[in-house]
Order: sequence, then C-alpha cells, then structure tokens
Amino acid sequence: MTDAPTWYDVLDVPHDAPTEDVRAAWKGRIADLEPGDRRFDTLNRAAKVLLDPVARAAYDETLPAQRVEPLVEEDTPASPPLVEEGAPAPVTRPDASRGVPTWLLAGLGVLAAGLVVATAWTWTRGVAPGDDPSVRDAQVAAERAVVPVLSYDHESLKADQREAQALMTGGYREEYDKLFTVLEENAPRTQTRVTASVVASGIVRASEDRVQVLVFVDRPTTNKLRAEPVVYKDQVTVSMQRVDGEWLVDDLTTSPTQG
Repeated sequence: MTDAPTWYDVLDVPHDAPTEDVRAAWKGRIADLEPGDRRFDTLNRAAKVLLDPVARAAYDETLPAQRVEPLVEEDTPASPPLVEEGAPAPVTRPDASRGVPTWLLAGLGVLAAGLVVATAWTWTRGVAPGDDPSVRDAQVAAERAVVPVLSYDHESLKADQREAQALMTGGYREEYDKLFTVLEENAPRTQTRVTASVVASGIVRASEDRVQVLVFVDRPTTNKLRAEPVVYKDQVTVSMQRVDGEWLVDDLTTSPTQG
C-alpha cells in the first residue's frame, strides 16, 4: 500500500511543491487529452486535492510520514472541481470535482467514502432513505442540475455557463468559473459538444440542509475529429445545499463508471 502512487506522483510534483507549481503541472498534463480520457479524470482528481489547502493537509496525513512534509501556504486559492476538457464536472474542488466540470467536484476522502457507501445502495430514480420529501427534492434538484452543469456547446459557452451558474451556491460558482476558463480555452479549438443525460441516481448521505447524491450520467460527446457521438458514462457525486429553501449544487465530482 505504501508503494501506491500518490496524487503528487500523478502530477509529477514534489510533496512540498507550491500551489502555482501544482497548478502548472496539472494544466500542462491535461492540455492535450481528449474529453473522457481516464487520465484526464485522474489528473483532475489529483488537482482537486492538491490545490485545496484543507484537502491537501488532510490527504498528507494519510501518507507515510517519511514521504511528505506539511505544506504551509498563505492565501492559497481553493482548488477547482473535477473537470474534463470540454466538460467542466466535475471537475472534483474537480474531487474531481469539478470538476473541472469540474466538471468538476467534497474532498477526495469524502468522495471515496461516499462511493464506498454508494455501492451498498440499490439505485432507483426518485427513491430516498426514509422517504423524506425534502431529501427527494434534493435528489430531483441534483438530477436537474447535473444536465446543464455537465453539458455545453462550443458555440454557446457563455449561455451554457450562465444556465449552470443559476443552479449553484456562490462558493461553488467561484470554483466552477475558474475551471470554466479552461473549458473556454479548449472547447472552441476542439469544437466539442457534450449533451448529458441522467440514467439513475441514489442518496449517499443526507442531513437537514445538505444531501449528497450519486448520479449516473451518459455524456454523448462530439468534436471536430468525431462527428458520431462517443458516449462517456460517469458517476457524479453531487453535494446539494439548501439555500433559502432552494437546493443548489455546492460541490460536484465526476469519475468514469466502471464496467
């Protein structure tokens, strides 16, 4: 277990690398990857953790002591959600998680725990633990939000961005916008279009004002090299926050569905 690659290994940066070096390594490695490439998702997960000081500190504590020294930085910007080129997900903050939908993206540890819990669920659309109406509302809101957050057209990026922003909390919107700049740089060049659709969803965990939903999504994707859609299948962990009675996306992380 101690010999397994770390997120530092994935981005090929030292454990004491400052945030700007991590960000540069991440951007350099995703620049030429195709949407849906699993390497892209892995790199986004690594960036989501290492660009968030809190998530990074928590992650470092899980590593063998001899492999990492604590990193102390001031005024470090929050990490992006997991995202894919031409598909902000999730972006995981990116894990993940943005995302860059993130596409962005809770921290990696929260995501991993949620996915472990999720494997025990029988996933059926519209069913929530305890049949709690508010939890069902959050689940429905998550399904509705995932579509515009993970969909976009290189010819209508600004309109797509505004539609997605309306479904997010202010904090997550800031992260999404950071990652969306990467999308704006790449999508016109690759002429990418992504049309997400929800297959199924289930509740991972729930509290009064916060619900985590796992949504299975199909993402037919075209670009200038592929006129026929390639359908990527993802599982998207969406953290919904209740704000003034409305359920909004507060974090979103994507990863490819296995099998």
